[in-house]
Amino acid sequence: MKKFAIVYGEYATPIQKKAVEKLSEILLDATAEYPICTNYADFEDRGEFRCIYIGTKGNNPYIKQNSTKSLTKSEEYYIKVVDDTIIIEGYDDAGVLYGCVDFYGKYLVHQRYTHDQGTYLKNIFEETLPDFEYTSCPAIKERGLWTWGHVIYDFKGYIDNMLTLKMNTLTIWNDFVPINAKEMLEYAHSCNIKIYWGFPWGWDTKCGEIDVQNINAITDSIIEVYEKSYAPLGGDGIYFQSFTELPVDSIGDILIAEAVTNFVNNTACKLLEKYPHLELQFGLHATSVKDKLEYISKVNPKIRIVWEDCGSFPFHYMPSKIIDFDETADLTEKTIALRGDEEKWGAVLKGFTCLDWFAFEHPQGAYHIGLGTNKWKNNRTVRKENIWRYVQAYWLRNADKAYEMIQKIQKQSGGNICLSALVEDGMFESHLYYPVALFGEMMWDCKRDLKDIMCDMALNDCIEFV
Repeated sequence: MKKFAIVYGEYATPIQKKAVEKLSEILLDATAEYPICTNYADFEDRGEFRCIYIGTKGNNPYIKQNSTKSLTKSEEYYIKVVDDTIIIEGYDDAGVLYGCVDFYGKYLVHQRYTHDQGTYLKNIFEETLPDFEYTSCPAIKERGLWTWGHVIYDFKGYIDNMLTLKMNTLTIWNDFVPINAKEMLEYAHSCNIKIYWGFPWGWDTKCGEIDVQNINAITDSIIEVYEKSYAPLGGDGIYFQSFTELPVDSIGDILIAEAVTNFVNNTACKLLEKYPHLELQFGLHATSVKDKLEYISKVNPKIRIVWEDCGSFPFHYMPSKIIDFDETADLTEKTIALRGDEEKWGAVLKGFTCLDWFAFEHPQGAYHIGLGTNKWKNNRTVRKENIWRYVQAYWLRNADKAYEMIQKIQKQSGGNICLSALVEDGMFESHLYYPVALFGEMMWDCKRDLKDIMCDMALNDCIEFV
């Protein structure tokens, strides 16, 4: 049986290195042998290996000479298998990385099944690999997850599972910046994942008690927090929430939509004056402003509004709550069209795991993120299993609603948006659960039949059922 050789062109960028590492991991798991890894310039193909040439046309001479595929979009990839030779080509480094991920999920996983009664499985490495050709690119530009930072118990595991789902954006909300935040940022960037640091602009667990009349007084402190804590980290932007997480449209006699728009614009103006290229994301809860959108339309056009709580699943915490789906879809459509710039729209969808707000306490100081021991993670996984069982059951039942919403969003917006899901305190860092995998693939490809997506995710043994 031939061994594998991974032949790269350049090994200079963190993402290219991660692509080689990820592919090596996949092949070791599939064959129980380490593949050799070599630069194209140092490799002589004498027919003794199954060669996998990875890279772009710009950095791998073999791909430049032998691939006729024209890739045109960021993160797009092309996989070709013929006569035991494999090409994994990316439009860019990220495309190479995602091509390596899907070489397993879209090819190897399927080839091991015979579809014959009684046999089911075969060892595809005992014979010449079946021919294959596949091209893919993302439907949604920024695809990711949202979580409080203190409930990530293994940040590398969390990010690795995001990579397996081809996600590229992580929003982390903190009361205090984690001590090892820069290490986490560097690791995320090596996996083509942006980090948006989340912190409050007047938000608290009791938004109704905010002194709205004097809210502008905290603008300078917000800028100070950014400059002292987040600017030195070199992240990809900041995400903030204010006082909109309420079921009413007023605090006292002050209209929330009007007050929050004025406050956010005032604060953003001062911040962007000093940092004009800073990506600002405004996490806005629709519950308090949905009937006053004329005020929200005046939010600074440089700010991306990231909508939450627009109604039923997939905006609702409970994946069983679909009763007002049509009204939710109508509101979502209005928010996308609100400011005439769909690319400055975003959303956080829900229906997964979240904090236990009945037992919640704010962290009292800075901490190291992601230091849970194996014993801690195993115990916490057991505690979360029945929650995931519920989530999984209703994602199986209502996946069509989530997919329909994502398709509507992609069609109206064109896909150049930021779409995330709230997945926190559910041990996602240790277990790549089926509902999150479905969500990830829905964001990547909105044109496939949902049954095919569900089947693919179920066949992939990286993905777990509870």
